[in-house]
Amino acid sequence: MSRRNASICACLGAVLVAALLESALAFDYSDALGKTFLYYEAQRSGRLPPSQRASWRGDSALDDGKSQGVDLVGGYYDAGDNVKFGLPMAFTITMLSWSAIEYGKQIDGAGQMGFAKEAIKWGTDYFLKAHTAPFELWGQVGDGLNDHGCWQRPEDMTTSRRAYKIDTSNPGSDLAGETAAAMAAASIALRSSDPAYSDLLVEHSKQLFEFADKYRGKYDSSIRLAQNFYTSKSGYADELLWASLWLYEATGDEQYLDYAVDNGGALGGTIWGLMEFSWDVKYPGVQVLASKILMQGRASPRHIPTLELFQSKAQFFLCAALQKNNGFHLPRTPGGLMYVRSWNNMQYVVTASFLLTVYSDYLASSPQQLQCPRQSSDSSELLALAKSQVDYILGDNPRATSYLIGFGQNYPRQVHHRASSIVSIKVDNAFVSCRGGYSSWYLRKMSDPNVLIGALVGGPDLYDNFADERYNFEQTEPATYNTGPLIGILARLLQDHRYQQSKLPELKASKTSLVGAVRTALKTIPRGVKSVLSIRQRLVGSWTLEGQVQYKYEVTVKNTSRRRTVKAIVLQINRLQEGQYWGLTRTSSSSSSTSRSTSSTSSSSSSDAGEGSFTFPHWRSSLNPLESFVFVYINAASGERAKIRVASYRTTAPGSSV
Repeated sequence: MSRRNASICACLGAVLVAALLESALAFDYSDALGKTFLYYEAQRSGRLPPSQRASWRGDSALDDGKSQGVDLVGGYYDAGDNVKFGLPMAFTITMLSWSAIEYGKQIDGAGQMGFAKEAIKWGTDYFLKAHTAPFELWGQVGDGLNDHGCWQRPEDMTTSRRAYKIDTSNPGSDLAGETAAAMAAASIALRSSDPAYSDLLVEHSKQLFEFADKYRGKYDSSIRLAQNFYTSKSGYADELLWASLWLYEATGDEQYLDYAVDNGGALGGTIWGLMEFSWDVKYPGVQVLASKILMQGRASPRHIPTLELFQSKAQFFLCAALQKNNGFHLPRTPGGLMYVRSWNNMQYVVTASFLLTVYSDYLASSPQQLQCPRQSSDSSELLALAKSQVDYILGDNPRATSYLIGFGQNYPRQVHHRASSIVSIKVDNAFVSCRGGYSSWYLRKMSDPNVLIGALVGGPDLYDNFADERYNFEQTEPATYNTGPLIGILARLLQDHRYQQSKLPELKASKTSLVGAVRTALKTIPRGVKSVLSIRQRLVGSWTLEGQVQYKYEVTVKNTSRRRTVKAIVLQINRLQEGQYWGLTRTSSSSSSTSRSTSSTSSSSSSDAGEGSFTFPHWRSSLNPLESFVFVYINAASGERAKIRVASYRTTAPGSSV
């Protein structure tokens, strides 16, 4: 080959590699964004409007509050049950509103602003009902323990709908403070379309903030049933600061900024550097919001020193997410997902990613950089990390699974969610009893009859393992506060598609591996049998774990026949050095898991002993003509690809089988 031709081939190879890598991470953020608002419609409690798009849901809980002389119809169910918990609902509305405030232009450009405002207003309409007096707020409807003893769709509920409140005798500063923050933030998001309604929200927010500050106490000491589900471990100090800053944002009244500055130390905002932002712990959100005021030049000289202390704690959180703090890092799974704890880890992923995203934009519009102990970071690095987390959620992960229900082809099918797991009342209106729901629907090993589009489930464990089982509530239960922050990040990512894989710190592949990926992606492997199945591998990323580079490959098995269906497919895999695979089942009786298996270390021999034989999971027993199946593996052997070939299969065609 001439030098000129070799150069052309090298260039073409580089272009193809770039295309492969880019396509591996290319997601339709607009589609994902649109789906998230459908989820909120599925979570609605009360009388549903004619515009309801989650049409499988019906009216529910129409007598909430009636026995206690108050109208508490409406609001949202928090997760997979039928209880209305005030604290997480309020945080959900705060984050939905913050998303709309920061990225309203992008949400509107995607044609979703109307749905965003409807989602916010569905929550604030309920809060207005629940705030029955200046110093009285109804904070919960339903008994979680009673509710969890039943598996019923909301339309059939037979569980207690007793309501619980906070007042001057039974205070709840955290609940009142978060609800004040939600109303203040919502007033900003909704002001352009309904200024009178926004003014009403501000007035209620002011009353609730005064209530929270004047009558201090933890809400779960007053509403004790909440302790089993949404315990306020962080106390109420963070919510007082949170509410004051949101009221300052909503009104411009400096008394609220004065409050945050004057009480920043006493209430912990300038003291605590934490690595969690959630419905319970607001400190990192407080600190980023205070940093926004500082970085945008809206602080008076007397405010600046204290706001700089807030900012230093915000930087602690962000540097921990970037793993640039000395000894304080947010852990990550081998696949690169931030990890805080096993139960609903995705909530912490999206809240951290949201703060990374907004702070990135604040940095970009200022002359500053993020100063971390190990090194500084610019705005692009923060956004790149947030993007990598969203891409993981949408399918760029070791299992090639989308954790956003309804997005892509491979997403959880057995969600821990009462309404979605039971046949729609519009399809079968036969009453589903409390215990009958468990025997008939909860234990049913089949896909949900109603797809909970736009729900973000709890997600995988520390090692990227995930079991799509309804009883696996830690991983398969979604929550409203998962999706709220995700909306903002998706909207921001719609704005800018310039982030290539070469710019993502965790996805830098070696030259040797890239060349191998190009070669493998272009060919079929017909070893051993003359096969109608093609196998295509491609390198989709790499990262360092405990000093060793891990390489992730995506494998597509395609039935190339235009007439025959292929069944009983057996693949032989060798040279999977200290790696892991997702999406296959070992043929040996000792391993039946289809969600993940860990392979043993193989010999460098090319014999068939290696890692062994594998079949497709039980839910994909065949490939129709021209249909494909994707699985993923990670290899730690210097980027060397595993050897994969077709060992055996059967084909069936109309009137015949082989």
